[in-house]
Amino acid sequence: MNIIVRCITPIIIFFFSISFLSCATMFNGSQSGVQKLYIMDCGHITANDLSIFSSEGFYKGESKQLVDACYLIQHANGTLLWDSGLSDSLDGKGPVEAGGGAFTLEVKKTLASQLAEIEVSPEDVDFISFSHMHFDHTGNANDFAGATWLTSQAEYDTAWGPREVAEKLFFAPDSYSALKDSETITYEGDYDVFGDGSVKILAAPGHTPGSQVLLVKLKETGPVILGGDLYHFTENRTNKRVPAFNYDIDQSRLAIERIEGIVAKKDALFIIQHDKEQHAELKHAPEFHK
Repeated sequence: MNIIVRCITPIIIFFFSISFLSCATMFNGSQSGVQKLYIMDCGHITANDLSIFSSEGFYKGESKQLVDACYLIQHANGTLLWDSGLSDSLDGKGPVEAGGGAFTLEVKKTLASQLAEIEVSPEDVDFISFSHMHFDHTGNANDFAGATWLTSQAEYDTAWGPREVAEKLFFAPDSYSALKDSETITYEGDYDVFGDGSVKILAAPGHTPGSQVLLVKLKETGPVILGGDLYHFTENRTNKRVPAFNYDIDQSRLAIERIEGIVAKKDALFIIQHDKEQHAELKHAPEFHK
């Protein structure tokens, strides 16, 4: 009898240990990587002269309604805000003209209120990054000066270069001035935000000197690419059209080729950040994608 007990006991302990380790691995796995992707409404834009969105002269006499979106990525190792939209200061002011009448801007719900709704404060944001530094993406940047700013070196150099050059490229230096004192990480090419490949900034220069897109690997949805301003609406993506106001049109075409290759290889959902129709089909905070 004692011999049987001595033989069985190690076997029981072995299988118990294996089961415990398996459960622990499953638990830790469920807590690793990206946990939630929130999409927020950060403004509305009417392009009053849509022809500027084609270097080939399409869309003459047309206008189009666009959206301005922000994205919060909650990862096991931190929180990233991708783009900050139009300034919350526009809330309640109704439609406002910008760009000499080229655009009409409106904020119907502030970024701050949407973050509060999911119990996130600016102080809770560990990292902030922008697809590029145009005014409609950096409107609330100063509210997140306590976060670490992740930026391509080219975009950083343009942002802090001569003010008249930045403004000519549609940067709004006052909207991001507080980031001058923020902890900042600059890089050339791509950047792995959390070091595990689940959130990667992908270089896509051309729209601006250092424009970029964001790859987010979600457990249920699968890979998602937040496309910045690689395109502004579906028709431009379908026809691979480049805005006339892009910093470098040839470089933009190369960026499109590169990113579309990644989309195809990973079978990723590509989100056109300004596309009103696609935006309406997605979950918005306080709901989230996972």
